[in-house]
Amino acid sequence: MVSVRKSHLMSDTSFEQWLETLDISDAKKLALESLWRDVSVHFSKDHECQIKSLEMVEILSELNLDNDSLCAAFLVPLIEYKHLTLVEIQESFSDQIFLLCKGVAQMEAIKTLQQSQTSQVAANQVDNIRKMLLAMVDDVRAVVIKLAERLCYLRIVKNSEEELKVIAAKETANIYAPLANRLGIGQLKWELEDIAFRYLHPDVYKKIAKQLDEKRLAREQYMVDFVSSLQAQLDEMNVSGTVYGRPKHIYSIWKKMQNKSLDFDQLFDVRAVRVIVDELQDCYAALGAVHTTWKHLANEFDDYVATPKPNGYQSIHTVVLGPEGKSVEVQIRTEQMHQDAELGVAAHWRYKEGSASGKTSGFDEKISWLRKILQWQEDVSENGQMLDELRSQVFEDRIYAFTPNGDVIDLPVGATPLDFAYYIHSNVGHCCIGAKVFGRIVPFTHKLQTGDQVEILTSKKPNPSRDWLNPNLNYIHSARARAKVQHFFKLLDRDKHTVQGKELLETELAKHAITSPDFSRAIERYNVSTVDDLYAAIGSGNARLQQVINYLLQLHEKTQPLVDIDPESIVTKPQQQNSQTQEKDSVTVSGVGNLLTHMAKCCQPVPGDEIVGFITQGRGISVHRKDCDQLFNALHQHPEREIEVQWANNEQQTYQATLQVTASDRQGLLRDISTIIANERVHIVGMASHSDEQKRTTRMSLTLEISNSEMLSRLLVKLRQLDDIIDVKRLSH
Repeated sequence: MVSVRKSHLMSDTSFEQWLETLDISDAKKLALESLWRDVSVHFSKDHECQIKSLEMVEILSELNLDNDSLCAAFLVPLIEYKHLTLVEIQESFSDQIFLLCKGVAQMEAIKTLQQSQTSQVAANQVDNIRKMLLAMVDDVRAVVIKLAERLCYLRIVKNSEEELKVIAAKETANIYAPLANRLGIGQLKWELEDIAFRYLHPDVYKKIAKQLDEKRLAREQYMVDFVSSLQAQLDEMNVSGTVYGRPKHIYSIWKKMQNKSLDFDQLFDVRAVRVIVDELQDCYAALGAVHTTWKHLANEFDDYVATPKPNGYQSIHTVVLGPEGKSVEVQIRTEQMHQDAELGVAAHWRYKEGSASGKTSGFDEKISWLRKILQWQEDVSENGQMLDELRSQVFEDRIYAFTPNGDVIDLPVGATPLDFAYYIHSNVGHCCIGAKVFGRIVPFTHKLQTGDQVEILTSKKPNPSRDWLNPNLNYIHSARARAKVQHFFKLLDRDKHTVQGKELLETELAKHAITSPDFSRAIERYNVSTVDDLYAAIGSGNARLQQVINYLLQLHEKTQPLVDIDPESIVTKPQQQNSQTQEKDSVTVSGVGNLLTHMAKCCQPVPGDEIVGFITQGRGISVHRKDCDQLFNALHQHPEREIEVQWANNEQQTYQATLQVTASDRQGLLRDISTIIANERVHIVGMASHSDEQKRTTRMSLTLEISNSEMLSRLLVKLRQLDDIIDVKRLSH
């Protein structure tokens, strides 16, 4: 049956009088009094909000919750009715109270579970539900407060329109009552179920209530006699225990009538008593007293002490034929079992305060709590009330692992210890050198499971491995962790490229006797922010060294006196061709026949490159790559000398191209490079190398004869795959 609480009679009493009726400690009363003084001004405007706050406190005080929980419960309706915001709660009250209020607010996402089976769950709704679950796992008290709030809400809508009552009742029956059941909070479960049942099936509810009331006097007298007889029997057998009648709940009566197809008069547990004993062994002693005094029904016996229910419920249930042959249900349990049955996880909130049992106990509580949450969603899914899509997005593709301190980490299924480390913090991932799961060392490829306690072992300095990025090695599963590793190496490579680029650029500038280059214009031209960015771009090959040098030279020349420029001076003389190389047959000139052509040494074009012709004075047509800086300067002076050229179809023709290879110096490096070049049927025309003993690197310049750009690209790819190769790029002279 539904309880009537003192807060419903608040119009006849003051806050102080109501507070004195609560069976709570003086410290809790002082905390609530202080809170009342701070927020009572808001209640003066909203009586309904005030009643809800007081009733929530009253409900939770019966569950033995702590000061912070009672204060948070007092404030939750003020947030709901928009008299206060979470920001104001954070500014005015303790962190614990704020976090509890925030957790209750996040549980509003639970309403998404009530969508129709055909609707689609939006990404932000799924994210909200995931946050809700994390909040639920993080602090059990927020869930208990939410259940109390739903119970109050059901009372508030009592006189509302039928549609609103039905919606509230369905939400309670489908979501909140199963949650209270899974968490073992029987004190709230029965009341939530009874009120929801009254709204959904008012006629059936009234019929059962009337049947209970009609036979109440006779049943009560019968139970008084039965309780006295059983108590005397226990005393005679020296079994320490208390016997009393058990209250009946209309919803449970109706459910049993439905499941067993029984009439009201045929029900066993309309008449029921409960025996509370001191010790576990007393449970079975009391059971012996019951069974020796009255005949029991074998099919109606359940030992949930030896085999607890999934939600932790423990009790012995038996049905006996009492006086006049009437059936009576007897429940036998210890005081601790009774507290667990009535309060469930609410009885174990103390792990938040760091109980004497230490961190391990608190962690075990969280693991148990997490499993109850996940089992609850399975309960709801089996009843057809939760979307399959929602279940797959929120639960089946996620795991929930814990830090040694009990903090929950939300990870995708397949996550590894490295994913866990990077979800905690980037530096934890970068410094990770090992991991333990439940105190046992595991490899980086170990796949974590829901409920795992993970400890990350770290070094003082970051030292990630490039192997972590190899998808075939399965070190990292999540895109988030992979991106953080890639970002680390990008920054690491940037430092190396900055040094290399600065060295290259300063060497070339010294050759041209440029001491004060105009870097500000170059920075703008190459779309970078600083000079170091320009150095890094050169070192990585994103900006070509020769292009930068030519641009800086061009800027330098603008500050010098103007002189006449002969285009021939910037076009190199045609190279001496061997018997296998005849450039005049390799390029055709649009609209003109039988003209002498030669490849410009400044950019060394090869078939496949986009090319442009430049008419020289007395040396025919010089063929350049379209992106050649020297061609750009020449056409700037004489644009009328540009002419269109195309590659001829001559597979016998070969061309020279120069590659620069930068690598870590090691024995056998030249052999490996020359083997790859020979396998590609490419001839080496010339080679030069320079070693840096301090950095233990070598830089090679290779002049090759190739047929086309495709061959060159293939060769570049294979060279870059060699061990210890730092960079391979094509040079312009």
